[in-house]
Amino acid sequence: MREIQLPSNPEPYWREEEIPTFEPLKTSIKTEVAIVGGGITGVTAAYLLSKQNVQVVLIDSDEILNGTTGHTTAKITAQHGLIYDEFITHMGEEKTATYYQAAMRAKEFIEKTISEHQMDCDYESQDAYVYTNDDHYIMQLENEMKAYEKLSIDSEYLTEIPLKLPLKAAIKMKNQAQFHPLKYLKELVKLCKENGVTFYENTPAIDIEYNKHPNILTKDGHRITCNHVIIASHFPFYDKQGFYFARMYPKRSYVVAATSKLEYPGGMYINAESPTRSIRTTPGKDEPLWLIGGEGHKTGQGESVMHHYEKLKKFSSEHFDVKEFVYRWSAQDLTTMDKVPYIGPITKGESNVYVATGYRKWGMTNGTVAAMILADEITNIPNDYAEIYVPSRFQPDPSVRKFISMNADVAKHMIKGKLDFSDNKLDEIKVDEAIVTRINGKRTGVYKDKQETLHAVDTTCTHLGCEVEWNSGDRSWDCPCHGSRFSYKGDVLEGPAKKPLAKVDMKTKNG
Repeated sequence: MREIQLPSNPEPYWREEEIPTFEPLKTSIKTEVAIVGGGITGVTAAYLLSKQNVQVVLIDSDEILNGTTGHTTAKITAQHGLIYDEFITHMGEEKTATYYQAAMRAKEFIEKTISEHQMDCDYESQDAYVYTNDDHYIMQLENEMKAYEKLSIDSEYLTEIPLKLPLKAAIKMKNQAQFHPLKYLKELVKLCKENGVTFYENTPAIDIEYNKHPNILTKDGHRITCNHVIIASHFPFYDKQGFYFARMYPKRSYVVAATSKLEYPGGMYINAESPTRSIRTTPGKDEPLWLIGGEGHKTGQGESVMHHYEKLKKFSSEHFDVKEFVYRWSAQDLTTMDKVPYIGPITKGESNVYVATGYRKWGMTNGTVAAMILADEITNIPNDYAEIYVPSRFQPDPSVRKFISMNADVAKHMIKGKLDFSDNKLDEIKVDEAIVTRINGKRTGVYKDKQETLHAVDTTCTHLGCEVEWNSGDRSWDCPCHGSRFSYKGDVLEGPAKKPLAKVDMKTKNG
């Protein structure tokens, strides 16, 4: 029997959609609000502000809608895993209710926007399930169900779900939703343009300076002078002693998209235990695609990346009678110390520079919440949800313990990388593979492309000096300390690093 193979190249299904393109910024400009980052937060904020006749410029370091937003599983839900019992314990019932209400408000906003503008974006109402087949998690599901009841969440405790999977218990949050994120956001970009928003792509922001107003400095030396800045660039490119790199940790997760001989029974699913398994469907171009995700791990840490895809492939084949694997992709997202996103002024002293980050893989609702909060902040409209997301909060429990453990992990990987005296042989490297070796005493990463050209980079991350590791699944160099990612040529793919990895001259290799 022929084994069904995974696609050779990582590419999200959503990116099959034709997305508008824009020129880079080629001169210095002025505007009322400048937004850095063209994902769901940046585009939604631009739309909301432009509706109120605010002059907006949005820039992206790459193409818009190509970052985390373009690599999501696109669930529009307030069901963010087993969090509500934990939130009630650590921040109280009132603030937890606010978190739930904010997510539901974001869902309602998306629904209303789709309806108002008659967007064709595969929107479907679905119930969201958390299930377990592990005895150790049954009590957690029972406690989560009690939290749902306290918060008056429309829900149900179950011992069976529509999807045929081994399980011992499940909880259902009713009337959630899913959609095609890029079909939706493409229409939002169109509305933004009609409202006067200006977009620039391939325009990396590298710093913010102050005269009378904040000035965004771009990599090409141009300035955007404005009254307000929204940093919606996934990881904040500007920190201003907010120490965001030490208050969040990055995790990668994976998705395979497959066709199946089975009929999908409806619903969106995620398990409680590890490794994560997330399942939903989308109409696809010719037939329904099953999206099976999970296998999360800290960026730059753990086993070979392709092993994670292979495990999702094995799980899918065992349970869903797969005909073909059509797409595979991965995404990276950030988790804050208390699992609540940071949305608001970047520091207490800079009230006109705003940040939105730390969505913990639930960016469709959290990103929309962020856009609504920041648009209200800039236009002086009171927002009922803003307080719980303020980035300057620091709750000792569980934040202190999380802070200590996160930074101990960083120290461990920094030391491990420095002591790694790999000396792999260049003549053993195969096409489309990378090795770590030593060139003139320096730890060097070398990738051989499909034309058999070698690309050598210094593996020291340009953020804080950790040593990057090769990500075979996405052909990138990933930092295990703070999640910076670089292309095989050394260019920055994701922050907090701003500078590329240094190139290494192969001609000077000793011996």
